[in-house]
Amino acid sequence: MRRLLPLIVIALLAVTGALLLGDRLGFEALRENREALTGFRDTHYLAAAALFILAYVAIVAFSLPGATAATLTGGFLFGLFPGALFNVTAATLGAVAIFLAVRWGLGDRLAARMDASEGRARRLRAALQENAFSALLSVRLIPVVPFFVANLLPALVGMRLAPFAAATFLGIIPGGVVYTWVGAGLAEVFARGETPDLGIIFEPHVLGPLLGLAALSALPFVVKLIRRRG
Repeated sequence: MRRLLPLIVIALLAVTGALLLGDRLGFEALRENREALTGFRDTHYLAAAALFILAYVAIVAFSLPGATAATLTGGFLFGLFPGALFNVTAATLGAVAIFLAVRWGLGDRLAARMDASEGRARRLRAALQENAFSALLSVRLIPVVPFFVANLLPALVGMRLAPFAAATFLGIIPGGVVYTWVGAGLAEVFARGETPDLGIIFEPHVLGPLLGLAALSALPFVVKLIRRRG
Protein backbone atom coordinates (compact mmCIF):
# COMPACT_ATOMS: atom_id res chain seq x y z
CA MET A 1 0.00 0.00 0.00
CA ARG A 2 2.89 2.35 0.78
CA ARG A 3 4.27 1.82 -2.71
CA LEU A 4 0.89 2.46 -4.31
CA LEU A 5 0.28 5.67 -2.37
CA PRO A 6 2.02 7.97 -4.92
CA LEU A 7 -0.02 6.41 -7.73
CA ILE A 8 -3.23 6.86 -5.79
CA VAL A 9 -2.41 10.52 -5.15
CA ILE A 10 -1.60 11.07 -8.84
CA ALA A 11 -4.82 9.36 -9.94
CA LEU A 12 -6.95 11.36 -7.50
CA LEU A 13 -5.38 14.66 -8.50
CA ALA A 14 -5.70 13.82 -12.20
CA VAL A 15 -9.42 13.07 -11.84
CA THR A 16 -9.99 16.10 -9.62
CA GLY A 17 -8.11 18.34 -12.01
CA ALA A 18 -10.07 17.07 -15.00
CA LEU A 19 -13.37 17.72 -13.20
CA LEU A 20 -12.55 21.08 -11.62
CA LEU A 21 -10.20 22.66 -14.13
CA GLY A 22 -11.60 21.37 -17.40
CA ASP A 23 -10.91 24.08 -19.97
CA ARG A 24 -9.88 26.69 -17.41
CA LEU A 25 -6.20 26.21 -18.24
CA GLY A 26 -6.71 26.66 -21.96
CA PHE A 27 -6.02 29.39 -24.45
CA GLU A 28 -8.92 31.57 -23.33
CA ALA A 29 -7.58 31.66 -19.77
CA LEU A 30 -4.25 32.86 -21.13
CA ARG A 31 -5.98 35.53 -23.23
CA GLU A 32 -7.96 36.81 -20.23
CA ASN A 33 -4.98 36.92 -17.84
CA ARG A 34 -2.23 38.00 -20.22
CA GLU A 35 -1.84 41.48 -18.78
CA ALA A 36 -1.53 40.23 -15.20
CA LEU A 37 0.96 37.56 -16.27
CA THR A 38 3.17 39.91 -18.26
CA GLY A 39 3.03 42.49 -15.48
CA PHE A 40 4.20 39.95 -12.90
CA ARG A 41 6.94 38.76 -15.27
CA ASP A 42 8.20 42.30 -15.84
CA THR A 43 8.45 43.05 -12.13
CA HIS A 44 9.51 39.62 -10.80
CA TYR A 45 11.20 37.82 -13.68
CA LEU A 46 13.03 35.11 -11.69
CA ALA A 47 10.01 34.38 -9.52
CA ALA A 48 7.80 34.22 -12.61
CA ALA A 49 10.17 31.76 -14.28
CA ALA A 50 10.40 29.56 -11.17
CA LEU A 51 6.63 29.54 -10.60
CA PHE A 52 6.00 28.79 -14.26
CA ILE A 53 8.35 25.80 -14.23
CA LEU A 54 6.83 24.47 -10.99
CA ALA A 55 3.31 24.82 -12.37
CA TYR A 56 4.29 23.06 -15.61
CA VAL A 57 5.96 20.23 -13.69
CA ALA A 58 2.78 19.77 -11.62
CA ILE A 59 0.59 19.73 -14.74
CA VAL A 60 2.66 16.94 -16.29
CA ALA A 61 3.33 14.97 -13.11
CA PHE A 62 -0.35 14.87 -12.13
CA SER A 63 -1.67 14.57 -15.71
CA LEU A 64 -3.68 17.77 -15.32
CA PRO A 65 -5.31 19.48 -18.30
CA GLY A 66 -3.51 22.45 -19.76
CA ALA A 67 -0.11 21.19 -20.92
CA THR A 68 -0.49 22.74 -24.38
CA ALA A 69 -1.63 26.04 -22.88
CA ALA A 70 1.36 25.93 -20.52
CA THR A 71 3.72 25.50 -23.48
CA LEU A 72 2.13 28.45 -25.23
CA THR A 73 2.41 30.46 -22.03
CA GLY A 74 6.12 29.71 -21.82
CA GLY A 75 6.63 31.15 -25.29
CA PHE A 76 4.32 34.11 -24.65
CA LEU A 77 6.04 35.11 -21.40
CA PHE A 78 9.67 34.23 -22.09
CA GLY A 79 10.03 34.13 -25.87
CA LEU A 80 11.43 31.33 -27.97
CA PHE A 81 14.49 31.34 -25.73
CA PRO A 82 14.56 30.74 -22.81
CA GLY A 83 10.87 29.79 -23.16
CA ALA A 84 11.63 26.57 -25.05
CA LEU A 85 14.25 25.62 -22.46
CA PHE A 86 11.79 26.23 -19.62
CA ASN A 87 9.09 24.21 -21.38
CA VAL A 88 11.27 21.23 -22.24
CA THR A 89 12.92 21.15 -18.80
CA ALA A 90 9.62 21.35 -16.94
CA ALA A 91 7.97 18.70 -19.11
CA THR A 92 10.94 16.39 -18.59
CA LEU A 93 10.90 16.87 -14.81
CA GLY A 94 7.17 16.19 -14.68
CA ALA A 95 7.61 13.07 -16.81
CA VAL A 96 10.42 11.85 -14.56
CA ALA A 97 8.24 12.37 -11.48
CA ILE A 98 5.38 10.24 -12.77
CA PHE A 99 7.83 7.69 -14.21
CA LEU A 100 9.45 7.21 -10.78
CA ALA A 101 6.07 6.98 -9.04
CA VAL A 102 4.85 4.30 -11.43
CA ARG A 103 8.11 2.35 -11.36
CA TRP A 104 8.25 2.42 -7.56
CA GLY A 105 4.61 1.42 -7.22
CA LEU A 106 4.23 -1.16 -9.97
CA GLY A 107 7.14 -1.20 -12.38
CA ASP A 108 9.77 -3.00 -10.31
CA ARG A 109 7.43 -5.84 -9.38
CA LEU A 110 6.06 -6.17 -12.89
CA ALA A 111 9.57 -6.18 -14.36
CA ALA A 112 10.62 -8.86 -11.85
CA ARG A 113 7.67 -11.01 -12.84
CA MET A 114 8.52 -10.62 -16.52
CA ASP A 115 12.13 -11.64 -15.82
CA ALA A 116 10.96 -14.66 -13.84
CA SER A 117 8.53 -15.74 -16.54
CA GLU A 118 9.37 -17.81 -19.57
CA GLY A 119 8.60 -17.11 -23.19
CA ARG A 120 7.15 -14.01 -24.80
CA ALA A 121 6.91 -11.70 -21.76
CA ARG A 122 10.57 -12.15 -20.92
CA ARG A 123 11.68 -11.66 -24.52
CA LEU A 124 9.52 -8.54 -24.80
CA ARG A 125 11.10 -7.00 -21.72
CA ALA A 126 14.61 -7.87 -22.96
CA ALA A 127 13.90 -6.29 -26.34
CA LEU A 128 12.45 -3.15 -24.77
CA GLN A 129 15.38 -2.84 -22.39
CA GLU A 130 17.94 -3.28 -25.15
CA ASN A 131 16.34 -0.68 -27.43
CA ALA A 132 14.59 1.47 -24.84
CA PHE A 133 16.34 4.74 -25.63
CA SER A 134 15.85 4.70 -29.41
CA ALA A 135 12.26 3.43 -29.09
CA LEU A 136 11.25 6.13 -26.61
CA LEU A 137 13.09 8.80 -28.58
CA SER A 138 11.07 7.90 -31.67
CA VAL A 139 7.82 8.07 -29.71
CA ARG A 140 8.72 11.44 -28.24
CA LEU A 141 9.67 12.94 -31.59
CA ILE A 142 6.28 12.17 -33.17
CA PRO A 143 3.48 13.39 -30.86
CA VAL A 144 0.93 10.74 -31.85
CA VAL A 145 1.06 8.87 -28.53
CA PRO A 146 -0.39 10.68 -25.49
CA PHE A 147 2.44 12.09 -23.40
CA PHE A 148 1.33 10.38 -20.18
CA VAL A 149 1.16 6.99 -21.93
CA ALA A 150 4.78 7.38 -23.00
CA ASN A 151 5.60 8.07 -19.35
CA LEU A 152 3.83 4.98 -18.02
CA LEU A 153 4.93 2.19 -20.34
CA PRO A 154 8.71 2.59 -19.87
CA ALA A 155 8.22 2.49 -16.08
CA LEU A 156 6.12 -0.67 -16.30
CA VAL A 157 8.82 -2.56 -18.23
CA GLY A 158 11.60 -1.44 -15.91
CA MET A 159 13.40 1.10 -18.09
CA ARG A 160 16.26 2.84 -16.31
CA LEU A 161 15.87 6.47 -15.28
CA ALA A 162 18.87 7.94 -17.14
CA PRO A 163 17.88 6.81 -20.67
CA PHE A 164 14.25 7.66 -19.96
CA ALA A 165 15.11 11.22 -18.93
CA ALA A 166 17.57 11.68 -21.82
CA ALA A 167 15.19 10.32 -24.48
CA THR A 168 12.36 12.44 -23.09
CA PHE A 169 14.39 15.66 -23.00
CA LEU A 170 15.88 15.22 -26.46
CA GLY A 171 12.72 13.84 -28.04
CA ILE A 172 10.40 16.66 -27.01
CA ILE A 173 12.75 19.46 -28.07
CA PRO A 174 11.48 19.75 -31.70
CA GLY A 175 7.79 19.78 -30.79
CA GLY A 176 8.45 21.96 -27.78
CA VAL A 177 10.27 24.52 -29.91
CA VAL A 178 7.40 24.59 -32.45
CA TYR A 179 4.71 25.24 -29.83
CA THR A 180 6.92 27.71 -27.95
CA TRP A 181 7.39 29.57 -31.21
CA VAL A 182 3.60 29.70 -31.62
CA GLY A 183 3.34 31.03 -28.07
CA ALA A 184 5.96 33.68 -28.72
CA GLY A 185 3.73 35.12 -31.45
CA LEU A 186 0.58 35.23 -29.35
CA ALA A 187 0.76 38.99 -28.83
CA GLU A 188 -0.13 39.49 -32.50
CA VAL A 189 -2.76 36.75 -32.32
CA PHE A 190 -4.39 38.47 -29.33
CA ALA A 191 -4.30 41.80 -31.14
CA ARG A 192 -6.19 40.31 -34.10
CA GLY A 193 -8.67 38.51 -31.85
CA GLU A 194 -7.75 35.13 -33.33
CA THR A 195 -6.74 31.76 -31.91
CA PRO A 196 -3.36 30.09 -32.57
CA ASP A 197 -3.02 27.27 -35.08
CA LEU A 198 -2.13 24.35 -32.82
CA GLY A 199 -2.27 21.94 -35.74
CA ILE A 200 0.94 23.39 -37.11
CA ILE A 201 2.86 20.40 -35.73
CA PHE A 202 1.13 18.23 -38.36
CA GLU A 203 1.87 20.52 -41.29
CA PRO A 204 4.07 18.76 -43.89
CA HIS A 205 6.97 21.19 -43.51
CA VAL A 206 7.04 20.50 -39.74
CA LEU A 207 5.95 16.88 -39.56
CA GLY A 208 8.29 15.80 -42.35
CA PRO A 209 11.53 16.62 -40.47
CA LEU A 210 10.07 15.11 -37.29
CA LEU A 211 9.33 11.85 -39.11
CA GLY A 212 12.86 11.90 -40.48
CA LEU A 213 14.33 12.33 -37.00
CA ALA A 214 12.10 9.57 -35.64
CA ALA A 215 13.19 7.20 -38.41
CA LEU A 216 16.83 8.06 -37.75
CA SER A 217 16.44 7.40 -34.01
CA ALA A 218 14.80 4.03 -34.75
CA LEU A 219 17.59 2.99 -37.12
CA PRO A 220 19.72 1.17 -34.47
CA PHE A 221 16.73 -0.97 -33.51
CA VAL A 222 16.05 -1.85 -37.16
CA VAL A 223 19.70 -2.73 -37.79
CA LYS A 224 19.79 -5.04 -34.77
CA LEU A 225 16.58 -6.72 -35.88
CA ILE A 226 17.95 -7.32 -39.40
CA ARG A 227 21.21 -8.72 -38.01
CA ARG A 228 19.37 -11.15 -35.75
CA ARG A 229 17.20 -12.43 -38.58
CA GLY A 230 20.22 -12.68 -40.83
